[in-house]
Amino acid sequence: MVWAGAGALVVLLSILFVDDGLATWSHDVLHRPAWAITLTLIGSVQVTEGGAALIFVAAGAWWAAGRRFGAGWRTALAAAFATILALMLADVAKNLFGRTWPETWVHNNPSWISNHVSGFHPFAGGQAYGSFPSGHTARITAPFAVLWHRVPRLRVVWAVPTVLVTVGMIGADYHFLGDCLGGAYLAVACAAVVLWFVPDAADQEDRGPRTDADKQG
Repeated sequence: MVWAGAGALVVLLSILFVDDGLATWSHDVLHRPAWAITLTLIGSVQVTEGGAALIFVAAGAWWAAGRRFGAGWRTALAAAFATILALMLADVAKNLFGRTWPETWVHNNPSWISNHVSGFHPFAGGQAYGSFPSGHTARITAPFAVLWHRVPRLRVVWAVPTVLVTVGMIGADYHFLGDCLGGAYLAVACAAVVLWFVPDAADQEDRGPRTDADKQG
């Protein structure tokens, strides 16, 4: 698909030409402001996983009451499933790529700011090599990618959380721009997979052959 190739290219270009310079600028100019750190909380596990868990619990109660899952419920469940899938795959991808962080955070890990080390070490393992992709960005983007598809009239609104988390991650020097773009890319892929299996809002009626009366109605 065109969007898949274009997205991968944007991530690659950011890694090659933007990430290191932007991280240096953020470190030297912004100095990890409180507002940036606050923005990163939007994509925290507590918010994203907690939201998905609430949807699952509410859906279970709805089903137990013998109610049908309408279009709204299917969209909410698709968003929750996409969030969990993005959460799991982001952790797998971190180990696969093994990218160093913009700054040193744990166990004296090598970083761009502290050691001018910036690179990928596949399967290096451990928190010291977990910068790519951004889990925060993946988790917050996944549900809104579902909403982007299901409720297109509010696409500007659905894009805001991802933008805010990305700005926070870069401003706090927690992630490179390429990490955030990679996280968003992964999230969109997860949303696409979930949407493939979960009927969309147009499929409100039971599937099966439709009569002429149904078509006219």
